[in-house]
Amino acid sequence: MALAFQNDLRRREASRRSAVSTAAIILTAGESRRMGRVKAYLPFRGGTFLSVLSSTFRPHCDAVIAVFGFDGEHLASLAPPEVSTTVNREYELGMLTSLQQGLRFAAASGGFDRYLFTLVDHPAVAASTVRALLDSPARIAIPRTNGKRGHPVLIDRGIAAEFLTEPSSAKVRDTIDRNRDLIDYVDVADLAINDDIDDPALYEALIAREANA
Repeated sequence: MALAFQNDLRRREASRRSAVSTAAIILTAGESRRMGRVKAYLPFRGGTFLSVLSSTFRPHCDAVIAVFGFDGEHLASLAPPEVSTTVNREYELGMLTSLQQGLRFAAASGGFDRYLFTLVDHPAVAASTVRALLDSPARIAIPRTNGKRGHPVLIDRGIAAEFLTEPSSAKVRDTIDRNRDLIDYVDVADLAINDDIDDPALYEALIAREANA
């Protein structure tokens, strides 16, 4: 997806002087063992988990990057053309390594001012949640509903650099919790930030919720 990424870079360069640049990173490197099917390409809202998330992020972000792992080259080749892709060959070491791969991929272009990252398991996140996060001036912004925090998470360039220094044995929450004083919890009326669609029963519940919305 090099062409999509190059187009994203050109758009970002054109707006650099007038806006803060943001890249969205969608983490979809796992083997989907509990689901039994590749989560990125589960049918949803006339598209897939990945295409719907991309459509939600793209109006507000300068680039959308998906990080694959298991069967990475093949699955990346199926991504929508507007999604830039990269493969984490160490995905079995945990989610942090996928986030690091996405950040390194973005940094190869000179980097962005901010990064919005999420698991592909949260496909129904509302555009209003994305806008609310991007309106926050904090170095870390996390959506929260009913007192529970969720995804996506917004970080600035400095926090992204901290993530890149973490050992592969660390967890994503280690960096977040170490910087807890910098967090802005953005309260939203969006239950989808906590979805974590990880098995067939949860997927069926999501589809049923969508049908009744």
